[in-house]
Amino acid sequence: MHYVTGGKGPALVLLHGWPQTWYEWRKIMPALAKHHTVYALDLPGLGDSKGSPESFDKKTLARYVHGLLRDQIGLGRFDLVAHDLGGGVGFQYVSQFPGQVNSYVHMDYPLPGRKLPAAQYRTFSWHMAFNSQQAIPEKLVDNPSDVREYLTAFYPQVAYGGTSFGGKRTRSPFTEAEINEYVRTYSRPDVLHAGFELYRSLDKDERDNTAAAGINTRTLLLTATGSLASTRPTLTPTLRNITRAVEIPTSGHWLAEENPEAIVREILSFISKTGTK
Repeated sequence: MHYVTGGKGPALVLLHGWPQTWYEWRKIMPALAKHHTVYALDLPGLGDSKGSPESFDKKTLARYVHGLLRDQIGLGRFDLVAHDLGGGVGFQYVSQFPGQVNSYVHMDYPLPGRKLPAAQYRTFSWHMAFNSQQAIPEKLVDNPSDVREYLTAFYPQVAYGGTSFGGKRTRSPFTEAEINEYVRTYSRPDVLHAGFELYRSLDKDERDNTAAAGINTRTLLLTATGSLASTRPTLTPTLRNITRAVEIPTSGHWLAEENPEAIVREILSFISKTGTK
């Protein structure tokens, strides 16, 4: 598994979503690294991580992440931040290894489970249904040009003011150089396939999340503007210690890029109150 690290202080681990990599944290890592040793991971099979895990359900991916953090890097305890489908991995990490996580920040990911069936989850956006199809996405998005067109069209749709939030935004929140970095990794057929597998495994995620024991880890929930009311009920059956829940102002789904200053404030304020690291 590939990761980027820097800074000094208590360990802080960052997990990305789709279609992104560790690079989604680039705007906030310098500020976080002033207070923490930051580890931004590429999830198994994604970004510059090599190989393919046995399954892309989030419980399995969490075990791979644990192998990296505990067995290879040697972390004892740390604070954990996870966004989007990385939040599915983050939730399962806290569920399976609660003694290793001081505090958990869950960012803009409704959790498939007892309050949100995977079938309903897939109705939230066309891309969720499309990405879940067997073989078809790989056949239609089958070269770097297609990947660029797909990502370039998708990013503004779930940004603040995008069509997913009832707006008409067509401008991407990312620069061409930033899009180039995501295209670089997702143009690899194995990485592209891995990204789609994250969605194809949602039914298994629903079962695993429903079966998870209650989690008492101190938790911060951050969502896009207007998304808190629909997201929080999917988490509360199991995440029993959500001590703060906030909608990030003027931000769509890309929280760390659309309002990095607010994200840094929320994360640092929250984890500084956790106690002994």
